[in-house]
Amino acid sequence: MASTTGKNRSILAGLMADVPVTETPTPTPARETSAPERLTSRMTGLARVTAGDVKEKTLKLVDPERCRIWARHNRRYDLLSETACADLLESLRAQGEQEFPAIVRRVENDAAFDYEVICGARRHWSVTHLRNVEHRDIRFLIEERDLSDEAAFRLADVENRSRKDICDYERALDYRNAVETYYGGVAQRMAERLEVSKTWLSRFLDLAKLPTDIIEAFGDVRQLRENHAREIKPLLTVAATRPRVMAEAKRIAALQAAARETGEGALEAPKVILALKRAASGQPANAGEPRAVGLVITNEAGAVLFTLAQKGPKKVVLELALDAKASNEDFRLAFERELDRLRP
Repeated sequence: MASTTGKNRSILAGLMADVPVTETPTPTPARETSAPERLTSRMTGLARVTAGDVKEKTLKLVDPERCRIWARHNRRYDLLSETACADLLESLRAQGEQEFPAIVRRVENDAAFDYEVICGARRHWSVTHLRNVEHRDIRFLIEERDLSDEAAFRLADVENRSRKDICDYERALDYRNAVETYYGGVAQRMAERLEVSKTWLSRFLDLAKLPTDIIEAFGDVRQLRENHAREIKPLLTVAATRPRVMAEAKRIAALQAAARETGEGALEAPKVILALKRAASGQPANAGEPRAVGLVITNEAGAVLFTLAQKGPKKVVLELALDAKASNEDFRLAFERELDRLRP
């Protein structure tokens, strides 16, 4: 009997030697598991894999410098910062490793990179930051998959659709590119593939179609929401109101740019919407409300000529930029234009 048991153990040991070991992070057990229990658990896991109930994945730890971000990734890498990634950075520092792998695919014919990141730009940025800035010994955890561009788009969308740290405008641009690239410009076909309603998708496509001047009026694209597009779209579809709305958007964009340069508070999204609606109705900008920041007036070349600060319903203070690279004629024309607007 003893010889039979020893033989069985030998066969079992040989079987276990051929089992691939993945690099998946394993949680610390609540108590020490005995050898027979561990063996039983492993054999049960093998049976489930053989039966098709479980799909084993091999994870890798790599240098993030060998990974590039997919060109169609739905997150703007340039908007990532210590603030935007604070929660992830804190987790990485505490655990010393990455908890969830990024999804990547292999790169061909590029000596500088081995992989491109389909899902996990924040993880890539955070690991890179900890390595380069804090000099921590940490590597980038990845799961490699074989994906077409369309499948990669859908995978990234599913992973990030509910995340609040991706702004609506980033998502809108991603959808606009995808509908043309993968679905022949047919929104219904794309909605079916994403398993969303066409109405829901159309709202984001409308946001992506807003003119550049309107986008810049918000100062920071992260302020933009899909409901803003619903409010602005009717203002742009009427021939009589569109020129006034676009002119006001340009003025607000200049105001936002000046606020960034001086460190003053930018105009928030609700106030931008209100100003555009007032422009559409022919009312003076922010009528009856004091301005926290002066309205910046520029010439056609973009040089700041003066600012107008509302000091009450019947008073505006003008501050000239005497060092502006502009002619006196530029000042005169701009002043007359603003005077006609303020005193129609």
